[in-house]
Amino acid sequence: MTRSVYSHIREAWKDPDDGKVAELQWQRQQDWRQQGAVERIDRPTRLDRARSLGYKAKQGIVVARVSVRKGGARKSRFTAGRRSKRQGVTRITRRKNIQRVAEERCARVYPNLRVLNSYWVGEDGRQKWHEVILVDPNHPAIENDDDLNWICEDVHTNRALRGLTSAGTRNRGLGSKGKGTEHTRPSGRNR
Repeated sequence: MTRSVYSHIREAWKDPDDGKVAELQWQRQQDWRQQGAVERIDRPTRLDRARSLGYKAKQGIVVARVSVRKGGARKSRFTAGRRSKRQGVTRITRRKNIQRVAEERCARVYPNLRVLNSYWVGEDGRQKWHEVILVDPNHPAIENDDDLNWICEDVHTNRALRGLTSAGTRNRGLGSKGKGTEHTRPSGRNR
């Protein structure tokens, strides 16, 4: 049985530290480090992943690569009054995951567009890169597209900033139901 091009791309990206993808990533990241934090790009780096998340090569759709620094949220040390274990300096993490931060930064740079979804494209020792798929809700090509015109409704404004994207709902703990998740809904202020 013949396989699609997308299945070959997906298989190559299963282990991005090995083979041809590793060489490409090494070269790409040298360029990415010189670019800005939010960089608009012509086409997705991972076409299979982008298409599975709703990307189409048509007018009204924009892809941007966003870099966010890695690591936890180390605090400054207290001068006195606590033993070192209880200073609360290390092992402190952010409540928002890095993918969600990337989507929010991109949404602020492009306020007239709406975040559809995002996916990981690479990381080094200092930062992670995600590609964010943005949609123009006022473009006629989007308004006439039966797969994407739901995002044109006013209820979807600032969906990345409200945690309504796929990464946002996952970070808010809304992926599971039932026992043990009594305090996840309604999520918001306490997260």
